[in-house]
Amino acid sequence: MNRKTAILIFANSSKEELLHKSIVGGEKLFTELTKKTLAVVESSRLPFFVFTEKNQNGKTFGERFVNAIQTTYDLGFENIITIGNDTPHLKKHHLLESARQLENSKFVLGPSADGGFYLMGLHKSQFNIDTFLKLPWQSKHLAKSISFLIKNTEIEVAQLEVLYDIDTVDDLKIISKLNFTLSKALQAIIYYITNSLTEISKHINSTKKTCYLESFYNKGSPIFSNSSFYTF
Repeated sequence: MNRKTAILIFANSSKEELLHKSIVGGEKLFTELTKKTLAVVESSRLPFFVFTEKNQNGKTFGERFVNAIQTTYDLGFENIITIGNDTPHLKKHHLLESARQLENSKFVLGPSADGGFYLMGLHKSQFNIDTFLKLPWQSKHLAKSISFLIKNTEIEVAQLEVLYDIDTVDDLKIISKLNFTLSKALQAIIYYITNSLTEISKHINSTKKTCYLESFYNKGSPIFSNSSFYTF
């Protein structure tokens, strides 16, 4: 086992995720995503640690995330690869490539399509709590801000491919159309969620249309029967 590099999985429980990401059927989705993420991480054979809302420390997302990184370094590791549980196309090769780049003293960033990141790999010498706390966490500028910060230190940034993570139903719709392999379980859950919402939307639109027609349908007399509307 590699005791130099560890993976930090920063991911809340499914119930906690649903408090921040309003997706109908989301509990099954995030439960399956966590299961899939753990399987990918275990296949890398790198040591890993999971930080959920139960063992995170801090008031803001940035504080909780940065503190989790520091806690993992305190266990004696030199390199950390941080990931979440909401990137269905994360693969074993992303983790192994990150570990390889870290061995070459590079900073690793796996950018998300929304401007954040799904993976960050860094050596303890590249980490400063105060500096990282000032980053625009949970914003579309996060990945660019981190890249700019690291490049100013003359450390080389190794960038992985851009992947989609899941924050909204729209993300699910995009992911379902990409030519990447997903497990049958994830495919079924995503299909169920996206198609259920489509049917609900159709029903709502149909109901609105029916109500509109019934409201304005009149069998003879003018809609406005009050004579005051006809004064000239």
